[in-house]
Amino acid sequence: MILGDFGTSYCKFLDLSEAVASPTIMATKDLPSDIHVSFSTGHNGKRFADAYVNELIALARGGEALIKEPDYVLLDCGSRDIKYVQYENGSLKDMGWNAECGASMGFTIELLERYYELDYNELAVPEQTFSVTCGVLGMSHIFDAIINGVSGSEAVAKFVKGIAINAFRFVNSPSKIYLSGGLCDNSLFVNSLPCKVVRLGRHVLLRGLKESAERFAAG
Repeated sequence: MILGDFGTSYCKFLDLSEAVASPTIMATKDLPSDIHVSFSTGHNGKRFADAYVNELIALARGGEALIKEPDYVLLDCGSRDIKYVQYENGSLKDMGWNAECGASMGFTIELLERYYELDYNELAVPEQTFSVTCGVLGMSHIFDAIINGVSGSEAVAKFVKGIAINAFRFVNSPSKIYLSGGLCDNSLFVNSLPCKVVRLGRHVLLRGLKESAERFAAG
């Protein structure tokens, strides 16, 4: 049985038939048109699977399997949007999905890193930030700053911090966040979040799919 998380920029897969199942990843642009999986999630997942699991459900079940605390906030930052689940006393309390103000957030951050030839793990968190509510529209702050003499690296760092602050406020400013998604590997983004951050990596939704598949098999 193969599970697939079909993201906007990257797709993640897990083959449960392997003796030691290990997730694999590929760029969405390289995805074969004839690929097919048993269970899927992600905005494009319905096209390639026998059964589809909503992303928030996959995120919640992945969190339940990985986080051994009764109270927590789990934030998933993807290429296209951000989403979260909040648990209290071991039960789901709230969830949310922001596809507009989080528009192309992860994608834009990755694009800027490549264009300006930066390494986000080497950039320090700036003291100041831009007010950014949208990954695409927020780029105008970078261009304006560069015109006024700010270096490209500093302008991009302020932009990334603004994105992080916006995501933090979206999940109601908790004291601790469990982070899911590709931005777990972005130290500038992680360190810009004004709270304690526990990085869970980019395969939380796959873990949620695994839980869903096991529940299905159990009837």
